[in-house]
Amino acid sequence: MALHRDIFWIGRQWAVTGAGIQAVDQRLRGVLDIEVARLWDDDLVGSRRAKPGVNAADFDKALAVARERFPQASALDPMIAPPEALGVVDISAVSSVVPEMKLYAEGRLARFLPQWRIRR
Repeated sequence: MALHRDIFWIGRQWAVTGAGIQAVDQRLRGVLDIEVARLWDDDLVGSRRAKPGVNAADFDKALAVARERFPQASALDPMIAPPEALGVVDISAVSSVVPEMKLYAEGRLARFLPQWRIRR
């Protein structure tokens, strides 16, 4: 996998990009890359550091830069706002009665009926 277009730090073997930590050597095809969401997974980080041929000092520097750049997400997803912040109306307060839709087309020719269209 090619390096992400946003490169924040680059070392001899590792780079911190918008996708997380990526190996600079493109022949690995992203096998050792660590996504942003998994930067704080110590088991995954330990397994990547233990791989043969990994420059541990460069990897540790990349990990430190990446964890500083992408702080650990809280238990709640930051992309989803709580309903109170969005001003959501309590559904129980809204009437559950929906007016019946009626279509009056009896006895008319279809070509003379008003047309409706959904515009994009």
